[in-house]
This record gives sequence, C-alpha cells and structure tokens, in this order.
Amino acid sequence: MQKTWFITGASRGFGKEFARQALGRGDLVAATARDIRALDDLVEEHGEAVLPLTLDVTDAEAVTVAVQAAHERFGRLDVVVNNAGYGLFGTVEEISAQQLRDQLEVNLFGVLHVTQAVLPILRAQGSGHIVQISTVGGVAAFPNLGGYHASKWALEGLSESLAQEVAPFGIKVTLVEPGGFATDWSGSSAVHADPQPQYDGVRQAMAEGARRTPPEMTGDPEAAGRAILTLVDAPEPPLRVFFGTMPTLIVPGIYQDRLATWESWKELSLQSNGH
Repeated sequence: MQKTWFITGASRGFGKEFARQALGRGDLVAATARDIRALDDLVEEHGEAVLPLTLDVTDAEAVTVAVQAAHERFGRLDVVVNNAGYGLFGTVEEISAQQLRDQLEVNLFGVLHVTQAVLPILRAQGSGHIVQISTVGGVAAFPNLGGYHASKWALEGLSESLAQEVAPFGIKVTLVEPGGFATDWSGSSAVHADPQPQYDGVRQAMAEGARRTPPEMTGDPEAAGRAILTLVDAPEPPLRVFFGTMPTLIVPGIYQDRLATWESWKELSLQSNGH
C-alpha cells in the first residue's frame, strides 16, 4: 500500500536517503529542508510525488503551515520522520548556555513542534507512525557530547511517554537509534564549542578511538534507507530499534553495568526508603 511521508531534514544524510528510498518504491513524500534547493534532485527525478518544503523546525508556526500543506497536497500522512538535527561538540564546561539552548531548540523542540502539528491528523485517521531519529547517544553517553546527549536523552523520554499516550488512537512511535554512519553529522552541520586546553586529552582520546574503529562499523545510509522501509511496513513496530552494528555491540554491556551498579547499591536504596 502506498504510504505518504513527512520527513524533516531531508537535504542530506538520513533524511535524503529515507526520502529517496520511499520515493523509489512509489510512495509520496513531503520533504523539508532549510534550503529547498537541496531537494531539487528529488523533484527532478520523482516530480509530483515530492512536495519540497522550506522549513526551520524551530519555528512552530512554520511547522504547522508545512504539515497542513503536506496534508492538503496528499490527503493523509502515514509516516512522520523527525530527522532534522545536528551535533554539538564540547565538554560540559566548554559549551555555552546558548549553544545548549540552540541544540535543544532543534533536536528536542523541533521534534515537539512537528509531533504536535501532525497528531490531530493522525488521530483523525486512526493511524500513523511517528519515527524519531535518536541515536545510540540517546541511551549511552560519551565525553565531549554532553549537550547533544542531553537533547537526545530528552527525546527518548518524551517519545516513550508519547508512545503510551497515542497508542489508543492507533498511532505507533519508534525511536531509531543509529550508531556511526557515513553522514555529515560530525562534519559541516556540527557546532563546536570553544576548546579549553585542559580537555585536549579528552578530545585526543576520542579521536584515537574513532581512528581505531574498523571501517565495517560505519554504516551505509542507503542500507539505513532500506531498513526504515521494513520498519514502517511492520504491523507492530518496536518502540526502539538500533541502526548499525556499533549499538548492538556496546549497549548490552552498558545496561549490564547499570543493573550491576543498582544491585550493588541496593542496600542503600532500601535504607533511603526509611522503612
């Protein structure tokens, strides 16, 4: 069955590939980008099946207008992909309060704006699938990315509550948690705090770890595009799903460590109850 998509951040990376794969199998796509010219190739190849929309997801009013335009053009929305976002690099001491606010405006409030705009449509339909592009950094944390993690951990909590709230309306929610992929996430789209020399060692260790990462651990965006088709076609999609190899290797150990720590401090936990 043909699906209608609304995808934010479709100018490159995951968003572009998701749009390309959906269009390639005959679906309809409302694709948004800050610079609509980045969508010209999709329009040239797929014509009326694409609705290109200029959108800054931090503008709640503009989000509502874009969602309404997509609904008017295609008549329904089946899959909503909140993909727009960027990385903020810097230690917690280095990042400015404004940089963190800007990060949250895009990675968290942008998702909120889109989600709130589409929900009346999805509820009226009695169906729909909201796909939140999170990250392995939404369930794990690494040095030099505290601000980014703050935005994605918040997204995870928001979305888990959302899933429970909208399930009675026939609406599904999935958090996609990718590992490393060959996208521009850490490139020109990223923001870097002013570095302090005290943390040079932290950055060097992170860079060395990245250099030691085997090439096969870096995912292919085209493969992720094919995977998301399988995800949205599933009758009962999961609340969370990893994309890529890296999360499947590191996250189980992280959760085992958390469980072990809670267990080792269980006596204190019970003492704090006061009974």
